Formats: sequence, C-alpha cells, structure tokens
Amino acid sequence: MSTHVETPTPIKPSIYGLTLEQLTAWLGERGHKKSRAVQVWELLYRKRVTDFAAMEGVHAEAIKLLQDSFAIQTLTEHTKQESSDGTIKFLFKLSDGNLIETVMMRHKFGLSVCVTTQVGCNIGCSFCASGLLAKSRDLTSGEIVEQIMKVQLNLDSREQGERVSHVVVMGIGEPFDNYEHMSNFITVIKDHKGLAIGPRHITVSTCGLADKIREFADSDLQTNLAVSLHAPNDELRTRIMKINRAIPIAKLMDAIDYYLERTNRRITLEYILLKDVNDQREHALELAALIGDTRRALANVNLIPYNPVDEHSQYQRSTQESITAFYDTLKKQGISVSVRLEHGADIDAACGQLRSKQMKEA
Repeated sequence: MSTHVETPTPIKPSIYGLTLEQLTAWLGERGHKKSRAVQVWELLYRKRVTDFAAMEGVHAEAIKLLQDSFAIQTLTEHTKQESSDGTIKFLFKLSDGNLIETVMMRHKFGLSVCVTTQVGCNIGCSFCASGLLAKSRDLTSGEIVEQIMKVQLNLDSREQGERVSHVVVMGIGEPFDNYEHMSNFITVIKDHKGLAIGPRHITVSTCGLADKIREFADSDLQTNLAVSLHAPNDELRTRIMKINRAIPIAKLMDAIDYYLERTNRRITLEYILLKDVNDQREHALELAALIGDTRRALANVNLIPYNPVDEHSQYQRSTQESITAFYDTLKKQGISVSVRLEHGADIDAACGQLRSKQMKEA
C-alpha cells in the first residue's frame, strides 16, 4: 500500500530537542548565563509552560531569542482512545502531517508511557502492526520528548497530581535505527532538573541491531535494555523476523554477551507467543538452552500474548494452556520468566494498530 506524504512545512525546531547542556551552550553563545538556561528548563519541564511568552521572570530578550528560534508545540492530538483499565492511546499528528502513536499505561508501580521513535518501520517483523507501513522518516529527539510532555499535560488537566514515572521506548519504529535522537531523548527526560525520570525506569527495546547494542553498552545512558528475540533458532526467527537474515542469533547473542559483561545489568528477552508457530514445549526447551548457564543470571524472558493485527492476520493468539505450559517449562529449566500484563484490550491494543487503521480510513 502506498501512502502519500505531504512535503513537510518548514517549522522551527522543537525546544524539547535540546538537552540542558545544549540549551545552556546555545543561550551562552548569545550572552546569557547558565542560570537563564536552568530557569527556562525548569519552566518547560517542571511548570510545563507551553508558550514562551508565558515564561514569567525570563528576560524579554531571551524570550524573543527563543520565540524566533524554537517551537514548543509541534504535535497535535488527532485521536485518543481510553480503555476501561486506564490505558490511554494517543494518535498524534506531526507538523508534516504524519501520524504516530503514544501509549500511557497504568501499573501498580506507576504510570508508564510507550513512545514512538520513527514514522513507520523498516524492520518488517511479520507479526507486527508497526511494520505494515514502511518507515518514511526518523523522529527528532524533540518530537520524542514532546510525546511525554503531551501525556503529562493530559494528566495535569485532570488535576489528580499524577506524573509519568516510567518510559518504554518500544512504540513504532526501531529505536537503535534512530540512535542519536533516541540518546538525546533519554538525556533530556532523565535530567534531575526537569522530568527526572530515573534511568532504571527507562527501557529501550531493539529487534537486535548488534552493533548498536554494543554502542549502547558503552554509553553512559544506564537505562534498561529489552531485545526482541521471539524465536530460539535461526530458521524460525528468520521466518517471522527478516532482520535475522542480516543479524543471525549467534551474532545477536555475542552482542548481548558484550552488553552483559560491560554493564552487569539485567536484560529482557522479549518473546511473542504465536499459536503453533513458536509456542511449543520444544521451543521453550530450545530457548532455555540458548540462554544457557552464562546468561541465566542476568536474563529475564518476557512472554507476550499475541494481539492479532486485524482479521486477516496470518497468526493467532496462543491458548492460555500453551502460554502456561511455556512459562512452566522455562521455570523448570531455571529461567527467570514473566508474562506481560495486557493493557488496553478493549481498544486498538497492538502497537501501530490505531495508526494503521486511521491510514486505511484516510
């Protein structure tokens, strides 16, 4: 399916795309002290000011500089779906007319937001709604940060004192295919003078770009890492994830070993359960053997019940009996394993599903 995308209208870059260090340097080059940058930063992220003119106490000259050079709001809310379990799925329109999804989920430990990093996705996992439409561009770090801000502003409007406490970078797109903007985004949201979302409350998910996993291990981002494995052998993984042709399991596991050695941090191996495809006992035993003794201490398998993309999906959801049996088999092999809690089952639950539906109706 081809999708016409209008030529982007030139707009000012998002102020949210700057880290505090970058904002300090930018204002410093124009004659303003670091304290001015901190003042603007706290107004943006603590006071959630969305208009430069409303920044009380900021010198008029600095206001004019910011107004001339940056925008605060570049996303508009196109559609919002609210689930009975408190999940909210937002469809945002970008300045160029493209649509992206952002999801807020309620957990016992707090409010988590799943952000998108690309418009579409080129990885092409056969079970994923996000890949139904090819990637047209990367998001800027400002556009990724603004997703968090839009959700937080929505929470503020309800006047219940709630705040976004956790972030998962596993919406539409492959975060490691947009590495620089993804890294900048994390630096912005974890800054203690702003949103102050702790790095241990941030998880980045990748389909397995081995070189970027190594780069991530060497970075100072210190966030959690999740790897979409979804199969215990090359034949099966290649069938459902075409990325495996370029990065087979052995190469991926070498990168994972590097990450574990460098960081000594736990890693999550995501495994979506597809009925009669990868959900049998022999697959669980093969997965346990792949993890082995050396990775066992720092690896957790997260089993994901499949949400069909649409009525024409080639895959079906595993039965509860199969999910339980798979879980029990891994447990008996000494593997740390969990089953992902489902959110938004009464709305367009699968990642990319709402966007895909809107694009079809357009």
